[in-house]
Amino acid sequence: MKKTISFEEVKEYKPQKKRFFSATGEEIVQGLTTDIYFLKTKRILEEVGKGRTVVAAEVFARRGGVFAGLDELQLLLEGTGVELWALAEGEEFEANEPVLHIKGKYNAFGLYETPLLGILASSSGWATATRECVEAAGGKPVLCFGARHVHPAVAPAMERIAIKAGATAASCVLGAKLAGKEPSGTVPHALFLIIGDSVEAARAYDEIMPPDSPRTILIDTFKDEAEEALRVAEALGERLEGIRLDTPSERGGVTADLVKEVRFRLDAAGFNHVKIFASGGLYPEKIRELSTAGVDAFGVGSYISGAKPIDMTMDIKEVDGKPVAKRGRLPGLRLNPRLRYLGKL
Repeated sequence: MKKTISFEEVKEYKPQKKRFFSATGEEIVQGLTTDIYFLKTKRILEEVGKGRTVVAAEVFARRGGVFAGLDELQLLLEGTGVELWALAEGEEFEANEPVLHIKGKYNAFGLYETPLLGILASSSGWATATRECVEAAGGKPVLCFGARHVHPAVAPAMERIAIKAGATAASCVLGAKLAGKEPSGTVPHALFLIIGDSVEAARAYDEIMPPDSPRTILIDTFKDEAEEALRVAEALGERLEGIRLDTPSERGGVTADLVKEVRFRLDAAGFNHVKIFASGGLYPEKIRELSTAGVDAFGVGSYISGAKPIDMTMDIKEVDGKPVAKRGRLPGLRLNPRLRYLGKL
């Protein structure tokens, strides 16, 4: 059984003073991110001789979505000896549908209810938002650019889930690496502002970056987007793979009409090979609109990173093999043939 913090040890525990305020993996496993009442419950059950009581618990969601977070959940419960049944990662579920069954000694896993539900809630929220964007793009690449919108401790988890849910790539270095991908992205507006000219910046990027770094250039920093697109295309020629539109909301954002004009002018000048990449405040409806207008790929940030977690609830439904439930719930585990047996952890 894992070594976890006890209720008595909580008062004596002193976090390191100079540290980031996010929890480490070790602290999560120790039980330091759980709600205190689970530690009190563990202590009382041990005192009355019921800490090893075998229970079966059920987890269900408050609304439908895409199931995610299973691998982290299994890591959390590793070594507890519980048996686990769950939906497959990436499966869709309905509101109130059981997504997980756990069976084992209560004191082996009860204190993990808080992080367990948090992992599933956030991961499933991110996965659901990503899936919506991917479906809206209709097969065109969707890259996750959401790391800047969340705490850095959370960013890798979020962008990794986005890739698992169908995003083509992610910009966060650790998030992409954890998903088995290389991070994707070119350069920000800062490069263009410091160099002072879009063409000069594009040439510097082309000369300095290795061949496998995509030649997709921002063209909305200084001048009209269509004009800048042509200037950059003429400078890089066949080496230019794409241009990126990230026009801020103060200038109307990236619109379908803007995309159509840029596409028309590039084609008219013989640059049919140049793709159009759009980013900046995108969401599914906007993605569909811009895709129809001619956008070839999308960078999505806050719609994924800011997705509302899908609230999860865990109920004990059996105690020593007998069906039980609190008021308002029906006793006994609800069967769900879609749950797969994952063995003893």
